[in-house]
Amino acid sequence: MKDVFLGRLPILDSKQNIAAFELLFRDNQQNEVSVTDNRAASASVIIDTYGQLGIENVMGRRRGFIKVDAKFLLSDAVFLLPKNHIVFEILRSVEINDEIIQRCSELSRKGYQIALSSVVRIDKQFERLLPLVNVVKINVNALNEKELTCLINNLKRWPVLLLAEKVENRKTAKKCIALGFNMLQGFYFAKPEIISGKRIDPSKLSLLKLLLLIVKDGDVTEIENEFKYQPGLSYNLLRMVNSAATGMPKTINSIKRAIMILGRKQLQRWVQILLYTAKQKDGSSSDALVQTASVRGKLLELIAIADRPHDKNHHDRAFMVGVLSLLDALLDMEMSELVETLSIQKDMGDALLSRRGYLGRQLALIEAHEQGEFETVLTALTELGFISMSEFTVMELEALAWANRISEMVNSPD
Repeated sequence: MKDVFLGRLPILDSKQNIAAFELLFRDNQQNEVSVTDNRAASASVIIDTYGQLGIENVMGRRRGFIKVDAKFLLSDAVFLLPKNHIVFEILRSVEINDEIIQRCSELSRKGYQIALSSVVRIDKQFERLLPLVNVVKINVNALNEKELTCLINNLKRWPVLLLAEKVENRKTAKKCIALGFNMLQGFYFAKPEIISGKRIDPSKLSLLKLLLLIVKDGDVTEIENEFKYQPGLSYNLLRMVNSAATGMPKTINSIKRAIMILGRKQLQRWVQILLYTAKQKDGSSSDALVQTASVRGKLLELIAIADRPHDKNHHDRAFMVGVLSLLDALLDMEMSELVETLSIQKDMGDALLSRRGYLGRQLALIEAHEQGEFETVLTALTELGFISMSEFTVMELEALAWANRISEMVNSPD
């Protein structure tokens, strides 16, 4: 497999649930990352590797935005990409001429979606294209509030969705939602800020208590009793154990029996993921967090398996570090307080608190990947010494596909 680096940045709706992803692909030539001013070169890598990567597995049911320049947009290669999964994001540098208009019209007729990238104003050339556009991405950092309001009002003449990009903090996110943006994007959402002084949501507190009982090897009866206090949680457990995936010959109706069948390690993992999907007061779930935490956990586990194939305990600890790495943001608590509460092993605590130690460096590698810091990732992989870029890409794809399956399962209303 050709060395390819896949990045995936979440695009959220106004309730901060994941609506789509921006896909970043890089060609790794001579162990260097070539990042051009226009990032449309990434699109050619997508074409080269689409069959191997299985982009639909990476995104689940969501769409992926990819940046394209005029050269790629006018090539026949665009039609090799799946219309149900791709949004072509036209770079600001593209000159909107008759040829571009004709191609966008053709793409639209064939069912593809089109977005405009990094918009700060609407001039006459973009006005020609707007009837064919589905999404307008606005660089909110480049405009003051008056300019932003004026631009939004101007865009209301067309039936387009508005996406705020470069959202770097909670204040900007709230402002954009108030202004009527349909979607938000920015590194702020990779790891939301911690807001101190909040009480833990009761549903999350119950899950945290359950996690503590499992981690500390509590008695099965204690774990069972904690489930009995939460009917919704008990229903979820029974539904999961009785799902077709487990292949059970008959229906399991006992909480205790379900715990025994699932096993402590799988139960622990399930509770960790459920922590992120606990409903907020506004009715939304922490969709971005569950995705990021799930991917981190699975990717760290896969790295651990590659490193120590027969050390199951190491694999489980790596998974736990990955999933717990966002718990401070979820529960609005300091990580030091959570580490102390969970009484986890010192090397795991060091990884979570300061990214020190073996697991800490691997967690830092994954965080650098989330932020698109490609050179840092390459350096970290070289230092690890046992994973190539190609192998890391395969692991990442497996982790992304697994996280999508988990997200769909725990959020399923059925």
